[in-house]
Amino acid sequence: MKNEIKIFSPATVANVACGFDVLGFCLDSIGDEMVIRKTDKKGIHITKIEGFDLPFEASLNVAGVSALAMYEAANPDCGFEIEIYKNIKPGSGIGSSAASAVGSVFGMNELLGKPYNKTELTQFAIKGEALASKCEHADNLAPAIFGGFTLVKSVSPLEVLEIPVPENLYATIIHPQIEIKTSESRAILPKEVPLQDAITQWSNFGSLIHSLHTSDYDLIQKSLHDVIVEPYRSKLIPHYREVKESALQNGALGAGISGSGPSIFTLSKGLENAKNVKEAMEKVYSKTGITFEMYLTKINTEGIKIL
Repeated sequence: MKNEIKIFSPATVANVACGFDVLGFCLDSIGDEMVIRKTDKKGIHITKIEGFDLPFEASLNVAGVSALAMYEAANPDCGFEIEIYKNIKPGSGIGSSAASAVGSVFGMNELLGKPYNKTELTQFAIKGEALASKCEHADNLAPAIFGGFTLVKSVSPLEVLEIPVPENLYATIIHPQIEIKTSESRAILPKEVPLQDAITQWSNFGSLIHSLHTSDYDLIQKSLHDVIVEPYRSKLIPHYREVKESALQNGALGAGISGSGPSIFTLSKGLENAKNVKEAMEKVYSKTGITFEMYLTKINTEGIKIL
């Protein structure tokens, strides 16, 4: 059995407009790399971090906290070293903390001979994600582990449903280089919502799930609307309205806030539409003076993987 493993832990988009805290999908070309190594020295030890200034102490690091949760449950006769090569900027809205939380437990599980299934790995990773967001949720974690679209039906007990991915669906994402902390963006949300808004939201959500099952792109377009969370969180993202309107005018099926922001995601049918959307979003932000990054990717149906 191997004593060392290198993995790719992908970025993810959570909420997907109308699916707040329950729906997410996995991205193909953006992610962290991590090396997990078995050691004779017991415990969890983070030995290397590149990319961003993050804590080395396991109990203060998202990857360390999820690893500690699994380590306590597994009680192995070895320890683990973790190296983190962080490519996803913390606070970007594309699952930076989830990639760390998932990466450590996936790698440990592989080195231990896969004693835990994907749902159990997600449960361990929730403990790490909670360190970053101040609450236990799995809408970024689940797609990173399972791949594709996932629906978190329940957190306690944890139940994850895998949703089909239409073959010709592409995501285009713009990431303004500002930071929005998940915990802060949750704090501005209302504790109660009008009944009519709730009805609209679950109607959109139900039809979005149906559209993914049936590859109905027209219905995807009609469903990607968020009337509950977006009105509040969009205020934190500079030029959000202009970017969204430009994307929709240039072929996007829909657009919304990726996770808690500041990244903005769009979904498009076909690569050409996705490229047109990318150019339109770039055009808006290139006039703002705010630096940004762009990603164009198919939906990753594999999830986290060994390199």
